[in-house]
Amino acid sequence: MSETQRVALELAGLDGTAEPRGWTARLDLEFARRGDATYLARRAHVGPLLVQRPFFPEPGVCHVYVVHPPGGIVGGDDLTIAVRANDGAHALLTTPAATKFYRCADARAQQRQQLIVQSGTLEWLPQETIFYRDAQARSETIVELSADSRFIGWEIPCLGLPARGEPFERGQIRLGMEVWIDGVPRFIDRLQIDGEHRARTAAWGLAGFEAIGTLLAYPATNEMLSIARELTFDDVETAATLVDDVLVYRCFGAQAEPVKRAFAAMWSALRPLLLARPAMPPRIWAT
Repeated sequence: MSETQRVALELAGLDGTAEPRGWTARLDLEFARRGDATYLARRAHVGPLLVQRPFFPEPGVCHVYVVHPPGGIVGGDDLTIAVRANDGAHALLTTPAATKFYRCADARAQQRQQLIVQSGTLEWLPQETIFYRDAQARSETIVELSADSRFIGWEIPCLGLPARGEPFERGQIRLGMEVWIDGVPRFIDRLQIDGEHRARTAAWGLAGFEAIGTLLAYPATNEMLSIARELTFDDVETAATLVDDVLVYRCFGAQAEPVKRAFAAMWSALRPLLLARPAMPPRIWAT
C-alpha cells in the first residue's frame, strides 16, 4: 500500500485506527442574470453533493436539481448547500427524491441550507426529508434576503415511515428555519423532536401527525394570506399567518404526499401574485 493510500484510509477512518467519520460535503451555487436570462454562474462542490445540468423550461428562470448520490445521510455526515441569487437572477431549486436521514448509532448527522438572495428571486422547493427511526439528526435552513428580493420555499420533515408502519418512536431531531431581511430576523423557527416523548402523539403536541411542513413567501400581502386561508384540503390540517411581510403556511399530514400536494397547490396559487408568473412545475416532479 502506498503512503497516499494509507493516509486516505486513515482520514476516512477505514484503516482500523478510528471510527468512520462520515461524509463532509458542500455544494456552492451562484446564479446571475445576463440579458433576459438567468444562468448558473458558479458551481463548486466537495464530496457527494452536486447538480445536474440546469434546465430552462420557462423564459428567464433557471431550474436546477440538487443531487446527493449516496441516497441517504448517516451518522457523522455533514452536508452544506449554499445558494446565492444575484441582482435580477431567478432560480428554482428542487431535488429528484426525498432526503433521508438513516438510523445513527452514535454520531449525529446534519445538513444545512444557506440561501442568499440579493435583489433577485429564489424558489426553494425540495422534496420531503425523511427521518428514520433512531435517527440523530439536525437540519436547518437559513434564508438571507435583501428587502427587494423575492422568495418562496418550503421544508417538509417526515417522521419515520408511516406507510410501512414504522413511526418515529426513537431518535432525536433538531430542526431550524430562519428568514433574515437586510440583516434583521423576520422569522425564526426551532423544533426539537424526541421520538420517545409524548409530545409526538399528544393532542397538545404533534397529535400523531408524521409530516409537518412549513412554506414561506416574501414579500407577501393580505391577498396572499386570504388565498392561503381559503384553500382547503381533506387530508391535511393547515394554518396561515402574515407577519412583517412574511407569509407562513403550516401543514400537518399523516404522510408526506398529502403535504406535498397541498404545498404544490399553494405554490401554484401564490406564484402569479408573488412572481408575476404562472406555475411551471419542475419536470422531475412528474417522474
